[in-house]
Amino acid sequence: MSSEEEILFAVKGAIGLVTLNRPKALNALTHEMCLLLNAKLREWEKDDRVHAVVIEGAGDRAFCAGGDIVKLYNEGKSGGDYPYHFYRDEYLLNTRIKHFPKPYIALIDGIVMGGGVGVSVHGSHRIATERTLFAMPESGIGLFPDVGGTYFLPRLEGELGMYLGLTGARLKTADSVFAGIAHGYIPAEKLPEVKDALAAHGFAGDAKAEVDRVLAGFTTETEAAPIAETLPAINRHFAKDSVVAIIESLQSEDDALAATAADSLLTKSPTSMKLTYQQLRRGKSLDFDDCMRMEFRMVNRVIQGVDFYEGTRAAVIDKDQSPKWTPATLDEVSDAAIEEYFAPLPDGELF
Repeated sequence: MSSEEEILFAVKGAIGLVTLNRPKALNALTHEMCLLLNAKLREWEKDDRVHAVVIEGAGDRAFCAGGDIVKLYNEGKSGGDYPYHFYRDEYLLNTRIKHFPKPYIALIDGIVMGGGVGVSVHGSHRIATERTLFAMPESGIGLFPDVGGTYFLPRLEGELGMYLGLTGARLKTADSVFAGIAHGYIPAEKLPEVKDALAAHGFAGDAKAEVDRVLAGFTTETEAAPIAETLPAINRHFAKDSVVAIIESLQSEDDALAATAADSLLTKSPTSMKLTYQQLRRGKSLDFDDCMRMEFRMVNRVIQGVDFYEGTRAAVIDKDQSPKWTPATLDEVSDAAIEEYFAPLPDGELF
């Protein structure tokens, strides 16, 4: 499949339509897709025909399940510089989406994880369907919840962002709307009508408000969000002042949430756990651009380490689900070692 076929662009009436077109790979982002989307958004910013952008994924399984992790693994393991270029251009794309001056509507139909979150959650409008499944599972492969997770996760209600970032827990439709990952729910069968209505709309005033009105005509209520019932417990446990304290708090109770969350944390990279904790605590007081600069510093050090490759090997390459983390325990990961991830880059910042 050529790079041109991996992502499709079209102007339909008043909208620019983006289709992530790798359905067999769950529409995972490649480097070339990031470059092409960034360039197209730059073009559409100045195109008077385009009053709003709509982004969707091909097929009915995924909006976008992340980045092309296998290539990142292979290139990084061989010492190539592809991961540095990929992450730089992905983060620049995330930043462009965050600051895009026109409505940017993500139709999150199916799985949305990692890189897929980065090309949806920073947009002005996010729509869930009954197939939506959200997660930021990066800590399970020795990474951290990037693509702007530093900014949006700490701004979710209470300690929900810390819970999602550390555990990689999955949210279905109702929970995604409750959390604010999506702004509303529209049945998947209605999405063609949504696109047609937006394309045919005669934009004349506040484009964001006009998109709000169009989408409101299709939005329906979700069922009750299960996460709402567990949020008080999440807030209690995940407000602690360290990962160790969070795990101890979880282990001190015997409810289902506590046991599941504690067990989950103990399987993940100790370095990623401590790194993610610091990332999200710091991100709460930073603006978006500073969050992205910080993530680029962090990911440069992750690429140079070992846990990202070991975690990817265990989860994606060999699929034995038995990573051997280095260091192997939280106690072995020093505060000084974590602090090094946040230091300025000697070879240049993201921007």
